[in-house]
Amino acid sequence: MSLYLRILQASEIDEVLDFEMKKLTEQFPDEMERTMKSWHSKARKEALNHYLPMGWSFVARDRNQASKWSDEGTMVGYFIAQPLLFLDGQTQSLWVEHIQYSALQARDELCDLAYRLSREKHFQRVFFPQSQNISNAIKALKAESWDPQVLLVKTTKV
Repeated sequence: MSLYLRILQASEIDEVLDFEMKKLTEQFPDEMERTMKSWHSKARKEALNHYLPMGWSFVARDRNQASKWSDEGTMVGYFIAQPLLFLDGQTQSLWVEHIQYSALQARDELCDLAYRLSREKHFQRVFFPQSQNISNAIKALKAESWDPQVLLVKTTKV
């Protein structure tokens, strides 16, 4: 798989919502249950309208697969994030609200991108959503539990 990562654009909101619905369909075959789960999704249209203009959300595309949405390839993952100032005693942190992917390589590269970007911009921490799959991707970065639902990775030496 040849991945291409770039900033997620507001023009891609419909594609993200379609991607999320496909993931929900895989997890919840029952339409009623799927609809109820979609109401609690972190990738609702209003959330995307909030996060995407900030420029801290990224998409991973497989250049080897054609897409009806983009000539850059099929979406295989994305994350939505925003910078937070003065959280938990730190000057700047990156809050990754949601990561979705259909390939482990995309998950790993998106998590690595969030970490590298934070280091490059001199942020002190990256906060990731707590899940077993995300934990596996950031294990090498010495992730710590910050909250039962949030993992943090320090991006500076203490």
